[in-house]
Amino acid sequence: MTKTALFAGKNEEVCPECGAPLVIRSGKQGPFKGCSRYPECTYILSFKPQSDGHVVKVLEGQYCPQCNETLVLRQGRYGMFIGCSSYPACEYIASIDKPDETHIACPQCKDGKLLQRKSRYGKVFHSCDRYPECQFTLNHTPVAGTCAVCNYPLLLEKRTSQGVRLFCASKLCGKQVPIDESTDKNEE
Repeated sequence: MTKTALFAGKNEEVCPECGAPLVIRSGKQGPFKGCSRYPECTYILSFKPQSDGHVVKVLEGQYCPQCNETLVLRQGRYGMFIGCSSYPACEYIASIDKPDETHIACPQCKDGKLLQRKSRYGKVFHSCDRYPECQFTLNHTPVAGTCAVCNYPLLLEKRTSQGVRLFCASKLCGKQVPIDESTDKNEE
């Protein structure tokens, strides 16, 4: 049995460009629908949902500060964002999720503050707000304090089998820092 026989169906769709029937094909990006007259007609239709900045909703009454056109809610490859409806003529973009500032000074550059951010995979991390000049990042929750062993100016909070513990944020040290007795009493 051939592949075309496997995907033959009763309700055949037709190519909007040439009128020939569409067939399911396999490519390096996965399966897709393509014109049966390929290579004369190169029409393709993806099975995957659009993630290239397509419009989800028009935001009536909200206007672009650069060109005064209506703003729209878009779905992009890194999540939802607000953009101008006249894109690509106007490239105004506003983020929906603003990063949370921790008010803890960056231990590497000592000028910036640490911000809570999300990676494109949804994982939470903390980085310096002076990026790309300072590329300090941390995968755990930062805590203001100084390491008793190496005097590094930042601690981090890790969840262990014994509960939440504080550790030195320096990759060279990484020792556990004892939590003050006053902190233990406040948690209970």
